[in-house]
Amino acid sequence: MKKLIVVLLFAGLWSCNDSPKFKPEWTTEPSPETFAATFETTKGTFEIEVERNLSPKAADRLYQLVKHGYYDNAIFYRVVPGFVAQFGNTDTLVMNQWRKVKIPDEPVIQGNVRGTVSFARSGKETRDLELFINLNDNPVLDTLDFEGVKGFPTFGKVTKGMETVEKLYSGYGETTMSNENLYLNPSGFLQTYPKLDKIIKAYLTK
Repeated sequence: MKKLIVVLLFAGLWSCNDSPKFKPEWTTEPSPETFAATFETTKGTFEIEVERNLSPKAADRLYQLVKHGYYDNAIFYRVVPGFVAQFGNTDTLVMNQWRKVKIPDEPVIQGNVRGTVSFARSGKETRDLELFINLNDNPVLDTLDFEGVKGFPTFGKVTKGMETVEKLYSGYGETTMSNENLYLNPSGFLQTYPKLDKIIKAYLTK
């Protein structure tokens, strides 16, 4: 169970010729009370609808990340049938910038039922960048206590394309979580697990 809440540290490159991938002012942008985000993946497209009142700080962070292209080229690095599909970025420099601004912990209002979305965590104020989608009803995640923090607050749900999420490659199971290349060498990690699916592009849906 603890593997769900591992915070990933990927190695990555950030070219100075690219457009900015992080600005501190982005972290102050509040989300609308409700919004939707579309994720185009290597298996198809799905859409998440978010309700800010369920976990306001988490909703704000997801809005900021999607708006500024954070999940483009993200990897579904952990897909466990009947449990969760978890994904995150691979650019350590950008990740560390975002993580300087912590998301305060919030209570669980909506349970971890099939299709709901939550940030992974590893203790107090560690929800930040990695998301998971519940592939089944997972009530244990509503009350799981880890280092004094209780449960995983969900704040959105897949409303279109759940069949896409369920098609994400899951043949590696939990083995990906014990491979050090997941943290140190994304290229080597993907060579070892070439069937992992990716997010091609994620964007806010009007």
